[in-house]
Amino acid sequence: MAKKGKDSHLLVIRLSAMGDVAMLVPVFTALFKAYPNLRISLLTKIQFAPIFKDFENITVITADVKGKHKGLFGLFRLFKTLKSLRIDAVADTHNVLRSNILKVLFKINAIPVVQINKGRQEKKALTRTRDKVFKPLKTAHERYADVFGQLGYTINLEQGEPLKKLIIPKEVQGGIGDVAKKRIGIAPFAAHQGKMYPLDLMEKVIGELVAQGDYTILLFGGGKQEEKLLDGIVKKIGPQVINVAGKYSFNEELILLSNLNVMVAMDSGNGHLAANYGVPVITLWGVTHPYAGFAPFGQKESYRILVDRSKYPMIPTSIYGNTFPKGYEDAMRTIVPKTVANKVNELLTGAS
Repeated sequence: MAKKGKDSHLLVIRLSAMGDVAMLVPVFTALFKAYPNLRISLLTKIQFAPIFKDFENITVITADVKGKHKGLFGLFRLFKTLKSLRIDAVADTHNVLRSNILKVLFKINAIPVVQINKGRQEKKALTRTRDKVFKPLKTAHERYADVFGQLGYTINLEQGEPLKKLIIPKEVQGGIGDVAKKRIGIAPFAAHQGKMYPLDLMEKVIGELVAQGDYTILLFGGGKQEEKLLDGIVKKIGPQVINVAGKYSFNEELILLSNLNVMVAMDSGNGHLAANYGVPVITLWGVTHPYAGFAPFGQKESYRILVDRSKYPMIPTSIYGNTFPKGYEDAMRTIVPKTVANKVNELLTGAS
């Protein structure tokens, strides 16, 4: 158990991925509600630092895992930096090879370390094709909270609060259309194909939304290929649709996300980022499933739109969407575009 005084200082480790890092936010808001004087140094990658910019009690320590912190010598160099922070305990919410090496070094120096229980066996049972145990598992947010609980910091996740909506600067306002219109964010991509709604169907969703209401639709993505694909959708559908991919910094994209009226996302990072600001998030699920524990925080179950499991009973076939059996390539096509558009419209008109 960690020292719990007014100057208590924890190191929290979570290097990747973006969605998993973003899921720390509601846990931190609940943690600081119960322990307002707690200080946290968060070890993560530099690109994720803007996610935590509004937390006065958090200092982001960046891990350069491809540069000065690469390999064993690099990790030892990182450890020396972390040790100099005079932390009282370590909350390892990642539990990977790098953090395991750091754990050994911290323990040699009598600094308590608690690591997340990822529930690997439960997840194997959920995703296996034979004798599947199809039941909801503990959420990632609950697993994070358990780590702090084992260090003596009990958290009530119901006390987790959304971050405040961010002010849109003038240089960003000009590129997002009429500020008086309701804004729909759509992030159609995911790290793995098994989690991505087919782009031709997403075009139909966007077309339905344009027909149903006078909205501004912002498209989110990353990388040149995704930017190009989203530009193609804008050309086909018209000026109500704006591609923001590649146009703004990550910090500016967070500002846009915080000012959405609703977000449509896959089982991926953008949904978690929007949820952190209290934005209603509609998630589309392919070969993964909310039962694995990665649904965005504070969202109604009715906001989840899932594949028809009567046709694809082996879903979920993986935790990350990277593996699925032959014949499951088109599983997400059982989600009808009009179903998605109608759910968005219900939220925007207050019918949901």
